[in-house]
Amino acid sequence: MKTSHLHFNTSIGVQKPESIRNKQQACPFCAREELTNLIKVDGPIILLKNKYPVLENAYQTVLIETDDCHGELSNYELPHLHRLLQFAIRNWLELDKTGQYESVILFKNHGPLSGGTIAHPHMQIIGLNNINYQDNIAEEVFQGITIEEKDQVRITLSTKPKVGFYEFNIDMDDSCYHETFGVNLQKVVDYILNNFPFKASSYNLFFYHYNRRIYVKIVPRFVTTPLYIGYEIPQVPDNLQWMADDIKSKYFTSESS
Repeated sequence: MKTSHLHFNTSIGVQKPESIRNKQQACPFCAREELTNLIKVDGPIILLKNKYPVLENAYQTVLIETDDCHGELSNYELPHLHRLLQFAIRNWLELDKTGQYESVILFKNHGPLSGGTIAHPHMQIIGLNNINYQDNIAEEVFQGITIEEKDQVRITLSTKPKVGFYEFNIDMDDSCYHETFGVNLQKVVDYILNNFPFKASSYNLFFYHYNRRIYVKIVPRFVTTPLYIGYEIPQVPDNLQWMADDIKSKYFTSESS
């Protein structure tokens, strides 16, 4: 039976280690010889069942991106970046194709304001038994100011953001992986962490399979506006065109590419 809310198991939640703020916490993903319930391994990339399945009516997995605890997506060598994204997208879509779940989500948390708990680079793939994430998605949230369109890959800055303020979107057709997709994703993350007009240390990646295209929404994270929390009213800043021009000049001109 479909529903709109996920139930969180607090008794499991309090057991989860937290290493983003607590630097004394031992990293569970670094102790690779102690990892259990492995699903697939591709060199340093590991997909395994989540040891702390806090969400009820869901199948939770963790995708460890690298064996470097201090690694970060914007710094990955391109061969590893493409290997990681192909691995993540392939396993996400394969789980969805099984038909066992109402929908399957793929996302990444990074930084203290991202909602994550473990600093070691990782993503999550979660099968939702009773929720279809596409029920909450409208095509307009992926539309906006075009920053670049190349090699069948498009990057935009949302003019109707889902939550509000700055949301970058990258999309490609779902028939195959395009390396430009990964390169552009890395450029946007680097822009957020190193060249954003406001100091940013956190971001989320949200992947969507929508209308035969693969989208990733890249969201710099700050304290969420109360207008969205209280009333679900997104806000659109008045400098979107400036930001689109800024990232384009820094990362997408022939001189900077």
